[in-house]
Amino acid sequence: MDSFNNSAFRSFLLTGFPGLETAHPQISVLVCVLYLIAIVGYSLILVVIWQSQSLHEPMNYFLSMSAASDLGICATTLPTLLKLFWLNAHQIAFDSCLVQMFFIHVFSLMESGILLTMAFDRYVAISNPLHYASILTSSTIIKIGFGLILRATAVILPIPFLIKRLKFCKANVLSHSYCLHLDIIKLSCSDHHINSIYGLILLIITFGLDSVLILLSYLRILITVLGIVSHEEQLKALNTCVSHICAVLLISIPMLGVCIIHCFGNHVPPVIHIIMGYVYLLVPTVLNTIVYCIKTREIRTCILRLCQTKLKKKEKIE
Repeated sequence: MDSFNNSAFRSFLLTGFPGLETAHPQISVLVCVLYLIAIVGYSLILVVIWQSQSLHEPMNYFLSMSAASDLGICATTLPTLLKLFWLNAHQIAFDSCLVQMFFIHVFSLMESGILLTMAFDRYVAISNPLHYASILTSSTIIKIGFGLILRATAVILPIPFLIKRLKFCKANVLSHSYCLHLDIIKLSCSDHHINSIYGLILLIITFGLDSVLILLSYLRILITVLGIVSHEEQLKALNTCVSHICAVLLISIPMLGVCIIHCFGNHVPPVIHIIMGYVYLLVPTVLNTIVYCIKTREIRTCILRLCQTKLKKKEKIE
């Protein structure tokens, strides 16, 4: 099989749903609806938090960061999905694929870090409520935000350069409709052990470490809550963590599933790879929007108030 270095290798082919090309327009409607729910939902959250003074609290600032990172993933992946489903354009340039891969992983890693800071936020709020505002000040939150951006950028930045040194074969068809690191290096004809090892180390010291620290935070939260005498106060404290726990599960389970499929699913039907790719991309983004809007009472109240205000203004104009 002929191979090409990065200077000659020009493009990858994205995968839609093989055998269902005639149904791509219908599938695109579902995909667009899911994207629309996510974009509108997170945009509403950002607007409401920005406009409502009562929501200017550490937890909601972290929620704003989470919404911004999810919107970043939407903006990064939506163009290629629309080109694939609407224009049947499967081809993506080599460099464009690397850029898309970089931003997908940066935003995903930022999301993991934000979930960790939200777990820490809940621990401080429950275990030390009197000093909550003094510990998580606005300047501290800004520093945390910049730190998360720097961490994600620093650890993902070497990956495109490591891929550039590989040689690729004519079999240049990716498993998804967007570019992921594991998916790209599997197409390489040359030795990609360095890429695989770096990706594994990155996974362990970022997502793995974040998951362990989130678990430890919730163990400490549980110990603190069990020390509260009032059963009603215990439930009230735990209820403030429900939306965050849902977000952690919705993100970590699909991510783990995609990693397992890529690492050990060589004999799994291709359609499973495709479905898991869409689950990893869309399910956490869409469901987290719904979870935050429904389970966070303050945000839900402000959204309803904002909608009522808009309706009243519209009625007056008419």
